[in-house]
Amino acid sequence: MRKILITLAILIAFVIAILATWIFGGRQISLFLDRFVTIETASNRVNSLAYNGRGTGGTLRVNDLELSLNDRNDPAPSIGTTKNDQLGLADRRRVFAFGPARSEAENLVTAPPAGDDAVIEIRRSILSWPTPFEINFMTGHSPSWKRHLYYRLLWKKPSGAKLEMLWRYEQYFYPDNGWASGFMTYKGSTGLIQLDISP
Repeated sequence: MRKILITLAILIAFVIAILATWIFGGRQISLFLDRFVTIETASNRVNSLAYNGRGTGGTLRVNDLELSLNDRNDPAPSIGTTKNDQLGLADRRRVFAFGPARSEAENLVTAPPAGDDAVIEIRRSILSWPTPFEINFMTGHSPSWKRHLYYRLLWKKPSGAKLEMLWRYEQYFYPDNGWASGFMTYKGSTGLIQLDISP
């Protein structure tokens, strides 16, 4: 009988330790797992791309998604028109030309030229984490779960030039309304987290 009670106590302590790790370290565990695998929820061809800003920072509108360039830990990329009147993005002395630029209201707008392969993917974490101690004093309505959402823009040119941009945001779950839109920020871990231009 004594062995059964000791085994049961060890099992209960183990379960409590796992739950505590999940509650207090869930965000970090989720970020670690996301390095290896995420779940795709949508993948769409890019039909239009618009830039709203003053040349550095601002926002990119990819189809209907507004993606910020302001939250990057490194200096924000520069966007404007190239000498060939292309809407271009410059980062670390590399330039990627999206396509012919035109002005609409206060935005610079373009669409993928023929032959370009441009896709926007939306992915989410495989692990959500509970937030039982989070309190919203303004509304009294706090999320009970959170997870990361990823927006990945992949643009390839027939010449071999390639642009990859990755944004990470948090998505909140509310028991009454389900998962909210995935554009919540968390200092130091969200926003534009990757920008690669090659070759």
